Amino acid sequence: MTPLPNAELVRNAVQLYRYLLRCCQRLPEESIRQHYRHAVRQSFKVHADEDDPERIQQIIKRAIEDADWVMNK
Repeated sequence: MTPLPNAELVRNAVQLYRYLLRCCQRLPEESIRQHYRHAVRQSFKVHADEDDPERIQQIIKRAIEDADWVMNK
C-alpha cells in the first residue's frame, strides 16, 4: 500500500492530523484502523502544547516517515 500523495505539503499540526487520519482510512482491517486512529489522536494530544517551530517540523517529518512505514508493512 502506498502512502497518500502530497505528504510534502504537510506544514502544520492540523494538516498532519488530517493526513494521518486519511492514511488510517486506507488500512485493510477495521481493528487496525481503530488502533492507529487512537494512536494518532493520543500523539496529537501529547504534542498539542509544543511551540518550538523546529521541533514541530521534526515531529511532522517523523510522523510522515512512520506513516509511510505502516502503510508499506
